[in-house]
Amino acid sequence: MANTIYMIHGMMGGSWCWDYYKKFFEARGYKCITPTLRYHDMNPGDKPDPRLGKTSLLDYVEDLERDIKKLDCKPILMGHSMGGLLAQILGARDLGKALVLLTSAAPYGISSLKYSVLKSFIGVMVRGRFWRKSFRFSYDTASYAVMHRLPPAERRKAYDRMVFESGLTALQIGLWFLDIHRASLVEEDKIKCPVLVVAGSEDRITPAPVVKKVAEKYRAVSTYKEFENNAHWVIGEPGWEEIAGFVDGWMKKHC
Repeated sequence: MANTIYMIHGMMGGSWCWDYYKKFFEARGYKCITPTLRYHDMNPGDKPDPRLGKTSLLDYVEDLERDIKKLDCKPILMGHSMGGLLAQILGARDLGKALVLLTSAAPYGISSLKYSVLKSFIGVMVRGRFWRKSFRFSYDTASYAVMHRLPPAERRKAYDRMVFESGLTALQIGLWFLDIHRASLVEEDKIKCPVLVVAGSEDRITPAPVVKKVAEKYRAVSTYKEFENNAHWVIGEPGWEEIAGFVDGWMKKHC
């Protein structure tokens, strides 16, 4: 039976984020499932669902867990950015046979307040009660924070597909110490499966030193790999094929 990869996109994304990876891994015999997070299935030019701004990480997890439990067997949980954090939470619930975390957001307890991260989110945080509102990066912010390694034409194409995101999730990830519900908490001893953690040396929104701490959190079961010429958009920026190939090799060994 072919391994199933359950691919979880990040902030402001959708199933489209996995277009390259889905084609790559399906050509190698994997079954790929690419869900779209709650309220993200929308036209980027439309107004977001009014409930999105107050949607929690755990709301996303609830939807994904329900979906995963319908599968015939445990999948490999692959997450990019915020999707990597969602994969960690799901992994702690014993819902994956392995975790592949691509430039993943960090869980509760790991500080990510670096200059480049603050620069990326300052436009969000200065809005009053931002944790109750949805947001979408400007093109300039997305270019700086997420897509600066993409050629301009591809960058614009990707940006035009980005949708709105929950302000509450931004607080739960970046300002976890203010979240009384500790939504981003992951107990490392509950992750028993193999974990691959991939970082990009030029990443500005999930800097490599922060991503490395994620790998160290799961050191008993984790493998850490940093790609020097890549940034955050490892699912589509130049060099993504090398990264996908490395992931494929790791999964063949560990899954």
